[in-house]
Amino acid sequence: MDIRVPGVGESIVEALVARWRKKDGESVRREEPVCELETDKVTLELNAEADGILSILVPEGSTVAIGTVIGSIRESGGQETAEPAPSHHHPPLSPAARKLAREKDIRPETIKGSGKKGRVLAEDLMALSPAKDPVKEPMKEPMKKPVKEPESEPAKKPETQPAAPGDAVTSQSAPERTPAPAERVQSEEAPAYQIQKGLRATRSPMSPIRKRIAERLTEARRETAMATTFNEADMGRIIALQRKYRDHFREKHGLSLGLMPFFVNACLVALKEFPSVNARIDGNDIVRQHFFDIGIAVSSEKGLVVPVLRDADRLGFDDIEREINGFVEKTRTNHLEIRDLQGGTFTISNGGVFGSLLSTPLLNPPQSATLGMHAIQDRPVALLGKVVIRPMMYLALTYDHRVIDGREAVLFLKKVRECVEEPEESLLEG
Repeated sequence: MDIRVPGVGESIVEALVARWRKKDGESVRREEPVCELETDKVTLELNAEADGILSILVPEGSTVAIGTVIGSIRESGGQETAEPAPSHHHPPLSPAARKLAREKDIRPETIKGSGKKGRVLAEDLMALSPAKDPVKEPMKEPMKKPVKEPESEPAKKPETQPAAPGDAVTSQSAPERTPAPAERVQSEEAPAYQIQKGLRATRSPMSPIRKRIAERLTEARRETAMATTFNEADMGRIIALQRKYRDHFREKHGLSLGLMPFFVNACLVALKEFPSVNARIDGNDIVRQHFFDIGIAVSSEKGLVVPVLRDADRLGFDDIEREINGFVEKTRTNHLEIRDLQGGTFTISNGGVFGSLLSTPLLNPPQSATLGMHAIQDRPVALLGKVVIRPMMYLALTYDHRVIDGREAVLFLKKVRECVEEPEESLLEG
C-alpha cells in the first residue's frame, strides 16, 4: 500500500517530508501517524491506512511534488504491496542498520546489502572501512568538554520570542536538513545538541512555512504604506470581570474566560464604526467588506499562523473562546487545515503572552490593519488627580496608510481602548 503526498489546496504543488514518526522496517498500526509533511501554509500528518511494515522511500528533508509516493506499507496479511520498494534508489535498512548509519555518517544508497531483497544489515555497515572516522573525530572532543554546555543555551532562547518565531524553526529544523558541504561533519539526522556543541554554525534550508512567512512579510513591507499608532488601556475592569464570572463561565460553557473575547468584541465595535479599517485594496479599487472574519495569530514551533474566526460578529464570548482553543490545539497537533487560514479582514496578535511590552505588528496582506496586544503591567498612572497603580496594556495598530487615514486609525484604536476599559456591555451582549 503506497503512502502518497495528498493534495491539500489548489495553490500547493509540493511538500517537505519533515519527519518520519516511524523508522524504516518498523511495524505500524492502522490510523497511527507515520509521517509529518510541511507545505507553505500548513503542517499535516499522514496516518497508516493498514497494519503492516513501513518502508521509507523518501528521506526526511526532501521536497517532493503532490502525489509522490514517499513510502509504502507491506500489509500483515499479504505480500502484494511489498514490491514497490526494490525499485527505489534507497535500499531498505533494518532498524539497527539505520541507527548505525546515522552514527557513522554513512549513506545507505552507497552500500550493497547482504540481507533478503538487498536489505542493508548492521553487519554490512560494520564491515566497511573506518575511513570516515577521522572526519568525525574533531567534533567528538568538544562534545565531551563541560565548558561547551553554556554555548547551547542561547540558541534556545529565541523560541519564546514572538517577534522572531523563525528562530525556533531554524533550531528545530537543523537535525532534519542536509548541512552545506563545507559543514557536513556529522550525519544529516544528528540530534540538535550535537550541532550546537560540535559546530560554530550550521546551515539548513528554510521550511516551506518559513519561506511563506518571509515572502508575506517582505510583500507587506514592499507593497503597503505601513504606519503604526499606539495607545494604552486600563485592564482593571476586565480583570475584575474575569475573577467575578470565571466560575460561572466555566460551569456554563466548560471554558476559561480569557482576554481574547473582550478584544475581538472591542474590535468588532470599532470596525463597524470605522469601516475603512475593514477594507482592502484590489488593484485600483478599494473593497469595503461588510463581514467580519477576524484572524487570530497563533505561534507554533514552525512559525506564526493566522487562523480565522468566521463571521465573528455572530459569535458569543464562549464561541470565540472555544474556536480559539480549537485553533491552538489543531496547530499543536498539526491538524490545521487550509480553510482555517483562508481569508480574514482584520488580525489580532497577542505578543503579551510571551512578555512583549511594546512592538509594531506587521500587516497580513491583503488586510489593511492589525491590532497588537501586549503584556499587562502594573504602572503608575494619573487618575482623578491622583497617582495610582493600575494594570495597563499598550496597544498598537499597524495600518495601511493607502486605505486608512491617520485620523481614522487613531480614533479606531481609541474606540478599542474605550471598549476594553468599559467591557460590561460587551460581555452582556456576548
